[in-house]
Amino acid sequence: MSLDRFGRNINYLRISLTDRCNLRCVYCMPEDMTFRPRHELLQDDELLRLVNIFAELGFHKFRLTGGEPTVRAHIVDLVHGMAGTPGVEKIAMTTNGLLLDRLARPLAEAGMQRVNISIDTLDPQKFKKLTRWGEVEDVWRGIQAAEAAGLEIKLNAVVVRNYNDGEDLVDLARLTLHQPWQVRFIEMMPFGDVADFQLAGVVSEEELRATIAAGLGPLRPVNGGELDGEARLFRIDGAPGTIGFISSVTQPFCASCNRARLTADGRLRLCLLREMEVDLLTPLRDGADDDQMKAIIKQGIWWKPWGHGLAQDVIPLNRVMSEIGG
Repeated sequence: MSLDRFGRNINYLRISLTDRCNLRCVYCMPEDMTFRPRHELLQDDELLRLVNIFAELGFHKFRLTGGEPTVRAHIVDLVHGMAGTPGVEKIAMTTNGLLLDRLARPLAEAGMQRVNISIDTLDPQKFKKLTRWGEVEDVWRGIQAAEAAGLEIKLNAVVVRNYNDGEDLVDLARLTLHQPWQVRFIEMMPFGDVADFQLAGVVSEEELRATIAAGLGPLRPVNGGELDGEARLFRIDGAPGTIGFISSVTQPFCASCNRARLTADGRLRLCLLREMEVDLLTPLRDGADDDQMKAIIKQGIWWKPWGHGLAQDVIPLNRVMSEIGG
């Protein structure tokens, strides 16, 4: 068990496999983004060793992120190696879905159980505008492939004011009337060079819920309004699926946070919206044994911040979202 100084059991690790991506979403990174040389990133053997160390420290849920995790070489082999690690109970992935049409089944067979697929709008023109490069039809093929492979599916939509904050929300929420999926609407969070754009584009949960209810009818709380991970869930009457809201800016959920993040360049990031990080790559490559690595990780976890400082205008500037992994 890995406890922080506030008594929270930190047992969920989100691993960024790469800072690279095959899209350039306006809320995530500049179009001319410069990526790190691959030798500066965790290699496959290093990553699997760290997964084993974290599992021995009580981490049991792992999520693969990016950038875009499916562009990482040997992704299926990595998942297979993680799934065979004692203590690893759940492996999930957050992906833009573009490569799932050929990867969904191999990933499921390797041991992955769930995918969260990013799709911010169903409108092809708006999708292209938001992602700069993407085609929504490619994402939809990925969703269908994930369903055929038996993966649990959640759909993520980052809401950006004046981009997809109107009828697009209703169209995405309408999917829950016909599919047993969770469609989740995520408030934009400020990072690095694009923080000003992100802050200006925040649409609150209250506004999102009002827009969806006006189009589809009342939203009924699920589980008495208790959080499902980081999402507050609702259901439209008669719908097999649910609608989730992740409101890190306007309704933070720091008290129940149980996660840490491992960046692609081997830094343990203790809070998504804080700059505090612990370098794991350097001691790993300098020959630290497992016990020494555990001590470094446990000390970092102990000093995990209570939560973000957005209310005090403290904005993380050392990385953009794609360098952290969400």
